[in-house]
Amino acid sequence: MRDRPGCLQGLIRLALLNWLFDLLQERFGFARGCSCTGVGCGLILLVFLIMLSCGAIAGTDWFSIW
Repeated sequence: MRDRPGCLQGLIRLALLNWLFDLLQERFGFARGCSCTGVGCGLILLVFLIMLSCGAIAGTDWFSIW
């Protein structure tokens, strides 16, 4: 049976995902203004963030510290 990562690793993973999402949004996404490329790329990045966040949340054992 494969061990799942613990709570601390899950929190670190979510923090890095947040940092990466903010960085990409500033360069390509909604922070670029109301242009068509900003909205389109922003929505694509948002969908990827939701998918990766759900994967990190569901794949973490939140009752284990390590």
